[in-house]
Amino acid sequence: MTAPTASDPAEPVVRRSDAGAVATLTLARPAARNALSFEVLDVLADHLAAIGADPAVHVVVLAGDGPAFSAGHDLREIVAHPDEADRRLLFARCSDVMLAITGLRQPVIAKVHGVATAAGCQLVATCDLAVAGTSARFATPGVDIGLFCTTPMVALTRNVSSKAAMEMLLTGELIDAEHALRIGLVNRVVPDADLDAEVDGLADLVASKPPATVALGKAAFHRLRSLPLDQAYADASETMACNLEMDEAAEGIAAFLEKRPPRWSSS
Repeated sequence: MTAPTASDPAEPVVRRSDAGAVATLTLARPAARNALSFEVLDVLADHLAAIGADPAVHVVVLAGDGPAFSAGHDLREIVAHPDEADRRLLFARCSDVMLAITGLRQPVIAKVHGVATAAGCQLVATCDLAVAGTSARFATPGVDIGLFCTTPMVALTRNVSSKAAMEMLLTGELIDAEHALRIGLVNRVVPDADLDAEVDGLADLVASKPPATVALGKAAFHRLRSLPLDQAYADASETMACNLEMDEAAEGIAAFLEKRPPRWSSS
């Protein structure tokens, strides 16, 4: 599938802005409810790769411009490309982006307002943390158009219980932010007016932690959850032993024993 050309290069489909150690990626197709077109996925993948190689970035925030976070895949684009190979490529590219978020050394926080549906809901579920404004609504509504949300299901079932996930997948109905909080799809719900401040505070807090330790911990979290219990403990024990050999652990322990703030390196 050939990605459509952006109508105006001065207005990128994904914007990056940095503040201190936090990089914010904003989906910027508000007229299309930030649908995940092939172009958006390509640009998002490029940004994630650049951020992963940027030692100055400790945390990533993923946001949406306009009235929605993301309405999922661009159905108009899918209809315009009826070739099965193109469609397989689109879903593979989307999966690659989700895997890139999970594999990124920096934690990723979803800042959600408005609707996050289908692959947009998948994006929220894939992020390490998620903060929702009270306007946020979530759904996996593919069943309503005869296209079951199979790829969103992968991330959804790793965040919420099987019963909660199946209800979303089988009914396609929107759930509100408080419901999403109860089932574990998001970490916090705040008034929309407080969403920026809440996410900024959380991002700054996480960014203040030792970056190499956070990267090690994020990788271990995603790795260990798929292992049998005995293998998980064996892997975790080895990981902690290796962690103790890191400069950050030596500095953190020394600072604790000396009753002083730790002095973390910037990368």
